[in-house]
Amino acid sequence: MGTERDQRVLVVAPIGRDGPASAELLRSAKLDTWVCSGLTELISELSAGVGAVVLTEEGLFAKDTAQLTQWVERQPAWSDLPFIVLTSHREQPTVVAWRRNLVRALRNVSLLERPIQPITLTSAVQSAMRARRRQYEIRALIEAREQAAQELERLVVERTRALAESNEHLRVEMAERARVEETLRQAQKIEAIGRLTGGVAHDFNNLLMVISGGLDMLDRQADPARRRRLMDGMIQAAQRGASLTRQLLAFSRRQELRPEPVDIARQIGGMRELLDRSLRGDVHVQFDFPDALWPVEVDPGELELVVLNLAVNARDAMLTGGTIVVRGENLPNWKDDEVAGDYVRLSVIDSGTGMTDEVRLRVFEPFFTTKDVGKGSGLGLAQVYGFVKQSRGTVSIESELGRGTTIALYLPRSEHAASRHQHHLVDLHRPRPRHRDEGRILLVEDDDEVAALVSEMLRQLGYEVTRASSAAAALGALADGRAVDLVFSDVMMPGGMNGVELAREIQRRRVDMPILLTSGYSGAAVHAAKDAGVRILSKPYRIDELATAIDAVKSENIWSRARSS
Repeated sequence: MGTERDQRVLVVAPIGRDGPASAELLRSAKLDTWVCSGLTELISELSAGVGAVVLTEEGLFAKDTAQLTQWVERQPAWSDLPFIVLTSHREQPTVVAWRRNLVRALRNVSLLERPIQPITLTSAVQSAMRARRRQYEIRALIEAREQAAQELERLVVERTRALAESNEHLRVEMAERARVEETLRQAQKIEAIGRLTGGVAHDFNNLLMVISGGLDMLDRQADPARRRRLMDGMIQAAQRGASLTRQLLAFSRRQELRPEPVDIARQIGGMRELLDRSLRGDVHVQFDFPDALWPVEVDPGELELVVLNLAVNARDAMLTGGTIVVRGENLPNWKDDEVAGDYVRLSVIDSGTGMTDEVRLRVFEPFFTTKDVGKGSGLGLAQVYGFVKQSRGTVSIESELGRGTTIALYLPRSEHAASRHQHHLVDLHRPRPRHRDEGRILLVEDDDEVAALVSEMLRQLGYEVTRASSAAAALGALADGRAVDLVFSDVMMPGGMNGVELAREIQRRRVDMPILLTSGYSGAAVHAAKDAGVRILSKPYRIDELATAIDAVKSENIWSRARSS
């Protein structure tokens, strides 16, 4: 681990107030920050210990950076010091070439173009510091291993005459090395699980929001239709939780499968309504099954989940709509590197955006996802892979950018006739709630189930609700002249703008607009919202907590307007 000086952020911004302003911002984020007057002082401080360096472009341009470059090149193997360079809008060829050479010389460089949001700079520096701390951890492990090796050599020299004892010590040292390597592997596993935490925490908090909030609302509703809608929402949330758990078990290949002879054409054909409801109106499904398609030995329910999963992924890849083809083919005496025998190939084909080779090679990895935060746990295709493998089959993928993707499942042929009795997934589709003309709240929430529940809560409190599923849609709703008394938005949303950034943009456009944010996270964005003076309501919450928060925001806004007038 590093010393206290190793945790410093060095700032070099000799022109204007960029240096003191950046240092003040970073110190407010509890980062130990030191402002250097120039490159000479920076080189001196680098030798004393550093976690990350923030540089302004004008502080380096046309300067002699040879000493800095030499310091970077002399770093030990474990070290790769992160540099964050604040750039300008200038795109002259000489400036562009200079930047390219700077990135090559400093190696680990992040370029941030000004003007920069404070949260962007703070988050970039915090990420750099986390990466630097991992480097110090690696250094400590390397030193520990080197010390163990040195101790081993000393023991061998001292115990030459006592070979048996020396061998015993050697076995002890080897066991210690194995323990250190196992510790490293465990650290890698923890890091992999950490990549999943954000998406899973978001999903489960939304499920808890629907269930706990729905239970709270049941006793307040006398209308049977509304009680039924709340019950349907809670049931669907429970189903989603069970589906996420099933994905985790499928990836680990520990879910309990109930394989039976299945007629794929009939089983998948029975999903037509479910697929139509799950996909957009501009996405259509076409089945292509021969009359003599062999039965396969699989769990029918899990097979439908896999097909639904693949169809939803295909839908997300076809941004402008299109046709998804689900095709079955008999493969007699099929043989590849993994399976051999009679197999049925079940393919899901789309004409979407396709994948790069890098993404294609990683799509079956657990926790890997290219979707926006909260839109995918990274377990969907891992579940497909786990199901196929547990069913004694294999899976392949072909994809090309701009040409679409084909995912093929190779399932073993069943020697028995398929049962005529079919079990299909339950589709708990819910109609959207009606709006009432009583208050005016713009609800910004990307999750349909959470949006439906919160809309019902707000209507119960006497508000008319308009729902937007993204920050861009919310700004569009405000721009078209729609009457809105308060904006209630989730913090974590897809589309490139989170709730905090949306709140700042609304404050810029309409300074008198009351804003309330909600989140199931406790990350930097939430702290930034509090720093900006925007109230946060934590998920899950009850209807009385929602009412209290709205009243508080409205009261604060009235007091603020009265004070300004």
